[in-house]
Parts: sequence; structure tokens; C-alpha cells
Amino acid sequence: MNVNPFKKVSESPTAPNVKKVSRKFTVEKLFEGVISTPSSQNSTETQDYGLDEKLRKAYFWIVNKAIISPYYDIEYNSTPPQVYTLGDIKSSIVFPTSQSYSSFVLLPLLNLVTRKRCLLVGGPGRGKTASAILMGVLGGYSIKEIKRAIQHGQPQMTVSDLLGNPLPSDLVNAKSMDEIKIAWRKWLSMRVKIIDEYNRIPTRTQSALLTVLADNYAEILDQIYECPESAWYLTANDDAGGGTYQVIEALRDRIDIVVKALHFNSRFLGELLKRIENNIKPEEVVPEEIIFTQQEIDQINKEILEVKIPQTLLRRIEFFASQFEFSEIAAEQIEYKTKDTIKLSGLDYKSVVSLETGKDKIKDLGSQTKNGFSVRALLTILTFVKALAYFRGNLEVEFEDLRQILPFVLHDKLTQDLDSPFFNQPGNQIYKTDKVSWIRKLFDLSCEEFNRLGLEKNDPILNLQIEFEKGLEGVTLEEVEKRLHKIEELMQIFVKSKKLYGYQFDDILKLKYLHQRYINYKAWLEQTSNF
Repeated sequence: MNVNPFKKVSESPTAPNVKKVSRKFTVEKLFEGVISTPSSQNSTETQDYGLDEKLRKAYFWIVNKAIISPYYDIEYNSTPPQVYTLGDIKSSIVFPTSQSYSSFVLLPLLNLVTRKRCLLVGGPGRGKTASAILMGVLGGYSIKEIKRAIQHGQPQMTVSDLLGNPLPSDLVNAKSMDEIKIAWRKWLSMRVKIIDEYNRIPTRTQSALLTVLADNYAEILDQIYECPESAWYLTANDDAGGGTYQVIEALRDRIDIVVKALHFNSRFLGELLKRIENNIKPEEVVPEEIIFTQQEIDQINKEILEVKIPQTLLRRIEFFASQFEFSEIAAEQIEYKTKDTIKLSGLDYKSVVSLETGKDKIKDLGSQTKNGFSVRALLTILTFVKALAYFRGNLEVEFEDLRQILPFVLHDKLTQDLDSPFFNQPGNQIYKTDKVSWIRKLFDLSCEEFNRLGLEKNDPILNLQIEFEKGLEGVTLEEVEKRLHKIEELMQIFVKSKKLYGYQFDDILKLKYLHQRYINYKAWLEQTSNF
């Protein structure tokens, strides 16, 4: 038989050292060989290797047959790689020694199974919409369904264009708002949603889109349509929030991950020629064995959440996240010494932070940004780092998973302060335009400081936290006073250091929190002992 080369899927295993076992016990496995379920009929190898293997097969089919993206910007190394230095400014290129990936293919695929919100940015004709359509096909929809459901941003788009219209007869005859029926747009019910050129949508319509994207419901004339959990794909020709209309801040903040569409490498022109000569459109020849059912996506989502993040790695995330929110000059009371306080004041950020003196602004990572992390950003980091580890066939997140995923999650979350002296250092000007490398550099610098402080081996505040999390039941008054004394001793160390940095700010607030919990418990012990 002649097999269409565009429909050929990689053989298992697609990743080295992946065990040929399923991750979870299922009822179907109990009756394996007795009852033949639809899933077992369609994919024996999925059972043998698990859904993570199916996800990898989908990735390799896309990158080899569908989207021409010969880039390996998510790099992994099992041994020290070869590094080459090129050009006048000494640019480096790394040849990875372990399986590495294209962000433009991998991250939209992970977005599909985590059901998050992905923004694809890049110039016209770079494959953003084509990539989103392909994700819809992998999600189980037909080409016709996906293309008809795409919402094309344009300056005249109204809320009715986006969501639906009230039935004219109801508007005339209804005696109350409850009697008006809405003809809702079909795309609202889909589990893959595509908004093309979202920065061309008028501001008022953006607000309606925000409700759907953030809260999974649409509203017209007090009528509510509940939407399912969905994977979102939005496209824009730039990542600065511009366009016909400025994207409202709340809508930008709901974007979970930003992926750049890289240029077409002209050395692969022959691949385009093959498609023309064979009259092939990749989205029309997706092999059935890599199309996911809704049940499979739900199961993958559950399995992703079961991937473990080691405590040592979680601590590095905490340390990194703590670098950016603190602003000593922003307020008098410690809790309000944040950049958000400056923003809410309405004062010019530059004029306020210029009053801050004494700290080394090159050393202070927080000086490079005008904001810190939101809770939403932290949740997204934890989700996608688990998803990346799952995709690689691991049950636990590794350091490099975190290092590789951070730039894409934080791309639109951290706002650069271009007046920071960091960006004027020799060789650092390039980070003004390359935000992916800048965020990765921030994380590397944070890890260097974490190592310098020896927090991997000795973290006294973490020790206090672990001790507290064991619970207060049975802790004596004498033990409480002993722990309070430890907290107060640690505070004296901060007093002696004289200068405050972001990571110390969060540590101090943690100590205050623990101190207050013990003070309350101490008061309770003293009160109950009198009865």
C-alpha cells in the first residue's frame, strides 16, 4: 500500500526512556481482552504508552508534516552542548544534546490540553491562524466547523456580532426581559475558540469578549449563555497591545501564554513546493490517530495536574517571583510598599522611583520592571510547567522545564522599566527587544543569587514554615515562646542588613504572618489555662 507521506505518524516511543505503561489504572484495563472499548479499538499504542505519547506524536507530526517551524528554541541538554559564537556582537548558537522543541508548535499544543488562553503574535502570513485552525482539528472539529467559528476582529464588530442577537419577535412581544430569547453564536459552545486579530475589536466589544474569555459565560439583555471550558487562540500582528484599538488591560491580563511566530526559513522552500505539487493543505490531512476526543483532553488535563513540583524547585519559583513587586519608596506601612501602590496613586512611576537611593540597581532585579506577578500569572506558571514535564514523559517537573516555560508565560506579564541602568549595561540593550531572552536572563540571575545565599541548603524561614504547617495542636506555651523568639531573631538579621530587596520583603511579611499566628495562639493558650 502507498501511504500518503503527509499522514505518516512517528512510531513509538517518540521520546527516549519513556516506559511502555499507562499512567493511570482504568476500568477498561480491568476488562482488557474481554470488552473492546472504542478507545482500545482506535489506539492500542495509546494504551501501551499513555496519552502523553499521543501528545508527542501529535507534536512531531505537526512539526514534521504540517507547520514548517525548523526551530528548537526550547532547549534541553543531557550533556554539555556545543556553543558557537558568531558575528560582530558575539551572538551564541547552542546545539542541544537532548530532545528539544519548537515553541511555536509545542506551546499551542500544550494550550489545547490545558484549556488555557494562547496569544500568537507575528507579522502577517507567518502561520498564526493556520496554527490555531490546526489545534481546532486536533481538538476534534472539522475544518468547516473551525473556519466558520473563527471570530475575525474588525473595527465594526459589535457585541451582537460577537455573541448573538435577540429574536425580533421576542423584542416586540416580550413583557419582561426573561421572555426574550437570544440566538447565540455557535462558536460559544465550542471547546476550541479562535479570535483572529483581537486587537482590531472595538473597546466595548472587547469587554464582552473579556466576560466569555475570563468567566466562561456570555450575556445579552440579562440572558446568560454558559460556555464550556475551552482552549483559546488569539492572534495579533504585534505584542505591544496596539492595533486598530488598544487592547484593554484586563483582557491582556487574561492571556496565559504568548507565542511568537518565527520567520519562514527559505532553506525549506522545497517543502512548500511539495505541498503545491500534491495539492496538500495540512489541516485537511491530519491523521485520525492524533486527533483527541474531549474525554482524552479531560484525562490529559487531570494527568498534567498530578505531575509533581519538587519543594526545592517551588522554592526557586517563590524566590524569583518575590524580586519584582517591592518598592521601598511607595508607602510608609510595610504591606503597601509595592509597585501596585504607585500605579494606583496615579503618579508618574519614573518620578516616584527616582527618589529611591542607596540600592544597587544593577543587582536589584526588581529595578528592571514596573510591576510584579499576579496570582493568575503564578497559577499559569505552575500549570504550564507541569504540562511541559508531562509532555516530556516525566512524573516530576525538572529545573529546565521551568527555565524554558517562564519566558512565554511572563512575556506579557512583566513590564520593562527601560530607564533601569541594567538595560544600559554593555550587551544588555538587546533585551529591550528580546523579551524571551530577557525573562530567561532574569531567572538565571535570580538562581545565581539564590545559590549565593545558600538557600538550597539552609533556608531558616522555610524551616519555620514547615514547622508551622505541622499544626498547632498540642504545641505548648513554652514552645510557642521559643518559636516567637526565633522569628524575632531572624528579623534582627534583616535590620542589620540595612538595604531591602524584593525577596527580603516577602520574607519579612512571612515572618510577620507567622508571628501573628503564634501570638494569637499564645493568647488562646493563656486564656484557656485560666479556666
